[in-house]
Order: sequence, then C-alpha cells, then structure tokens
Amino acid sequence: MKKILLLLICCFFLNSTWAQDKKLVVVTASMMGDMAENIAGGEVIIKTIVPIGGDPHLYEPTPKDAQLANKADLVLKNGLTFEGWLNDLIANSGTKAKTVRVTEGITPIESAAYKNSADPHAWMDASLGLIYIKNIKNALVELAPEHKETFEFNYGIYKKQLEDLDQYIKDQIQTIPAEKRVLITSHDAFQYYGRRYAIQLEAILGTSTDAEVQTSDIMRLNKVIQSSKVPAVFIESTINPKLLKQLAADNQIVVGGKLYADSIGDKDSPAPSYIDMLKYNTDVIVKALSRKSVVGETGDTNPKEGTSWMLWAAIAAMMLGGFFLVARMLN
Repeated sequence: MKKILLLLICCFFLNSTWAQDKKLVVVTASMMGDMAENIAGGEVIIKTIVPIGGDPHLYEPTPKDAQLANKADLVLKNGLTFEGWLNDLIANSGTKAKTVRVTEGITPIESAAYKNSADPHAWMDASLGLIYIKNIKNALVELAPEHKETFEFNYGIYKKQLEDLDQYIKDQIQTIPAEKRVLITSHDAFQYYGRRYAIQLEAILGTSTDAEVQTSDIMRLNKVIQSSKVPAVFIESTINPKLLKQLAADNQIVVGGKLYADSIGDKDSPAPSYIDMLKYNTDVIVKALSRKSVVGETGDTNPKEGTSWMLWAAIAAMMLGGFFLVARMLN
C-alpha cells in the first residue's frame, strides 16, 4: 500500500514539473484560442482571456487577467481595433511576453464612416482563417522550436480542414435564391463573410457592439426587409436579441436562428470550435433564407401562419359547438 501511495506522489510531482516546463500562450478570444489548441497539440499551454460567450468588444479585464498575462511566454491577439482594452492590460501586467497579431498579412475592410477604423472580424472568412493559423503556427514554432514537427503536422491537417470548409460555405450560400441573399444581424460582424461568399450584409449596429442604435438604423432595416422580402433575421450569441426580435415581429417574419460571431459556443453548443462555428452559421443561414416558412429560434413555425391556423381552428370549434347546441334544443 505504501509503495502504491509513493508511486502516486511521484507521478503527481512529475506531472506538475512537466506542466511547469511547458510554455504558456495567452490568447485574447475563443476563436483564436481554438485555432491555437488545434495546432499546439498539447505541447504548450493555451489560455484564453475573454471567456466563451463573452463579448471581446466590451470586455473589462480583471486582476486575474493581469496575473495571467504576466506569466505568459507569448500573447496572441486579433488586433484591428478588436481588443481595445489589451494595451492597458499588457502595460499593467508587466509581462515580458512577445505579442503577435495573428491578422498580420490580411488586408482589412476599412470603415467608410470612421478613418483608421478597421473591421476586426476577419475570421468570419474561412480563407482568411488560413492566414490566422499560419501566423499562429509560426509564432508557436518561434516560441518552442523543439516542437516544430508537431506544430507543422497539426497545421497541415487543420489547413486542409479550413480549405474544405471554405468551399463548403461557398457551395451552400449559392443554394439560396439570389434575391434572398440578405443577411440581417445584430452587429456588423459578417462583412468578411459576405464579401467572400457573396451575400449582402445589413446590421443594426456597426462593427463594435458598444455603439448606440439609431432610429435611422431601424428605418433602414425595415426598408431592406420590405424590398428584399427576406423571410428571417438572425440574432447573435453574445448580443441582447431584443431589438432583432422586435424588428422581426414588426415585419411579420421570424428569427432564423442564433449565429456565433465574437465567440465560439461552449462544449454543449452546436458551435464548440472555430470550424463548427462557421459551418453551423452557414447551415442556419441557408435553411432560414431558402424557405418562406422557416423554423425560428425556439422551433416555432412562422408566427403569422401559426396564429392564422389557431384562429381558424377556434372558429371551426365554435361553429361545431353551436350546431350541436341548436340540434339539442330542437330535439
């Protein structure tokens, strides 16, 4: 018994020492965290600052985040105005880790309204995701060259998966009737997706979720819905859906589903990884925009049709009840 206990204690300390020898990579958001996990293959420790389901635009770092950054050997960020809080966090943490922008080499979509303001959501285009993972792989190789072979091997597999996904999205979007290829969402996170896969994008908010909704934005979307006759709008996993649901109700259309943009989903969601997120988003969009009567977020059919069916059923029941009442009185 003593020998078994001693063996367990030795294994514990060996595992602890082994874990401490691994380099720590701190990533700002869950999409890049998942990419890094796929390439790292467990050879380095990956930690993400913004938790799954959190909004990186509005995130407020904690003292625990500063401690994590201080211990980091490498920090991976999206850049392009995505993590406005990161510079202060790094400065306050006192970290000596190198910071790598994983969007290096991507030509960003610039804001038409604000100078030097880029759209940060480049990961929504799977072909640009290939640039993300190449930058991540190179950063990991530089950090831990002894694991280069593992990183290169995992990168090759992941690269093929993203290339296949890119083609899948292209093919699926083309199945939507051309006049219905209009994607209406909470905030402007799908511009790269729209540019790559040929679908028109409309949103209540701009590229950042900390903007305020204007009456003109609501009026604009009402006009788009009425002119395009789109059957659905889409809410997002990290944004309050109230406005989109009201917009759908006012125009007697449905919420086509919940999309993931600024965060992947948790392990029990339909989008627990970056690849799953883009595939799931595409399947939801295609299903909702390809049919007149679509299944909404809660699984209800078109509310207008459902209400009409129930009304006619009630009228029929009243008429039938009245018939039997009159027949009974006559008898």
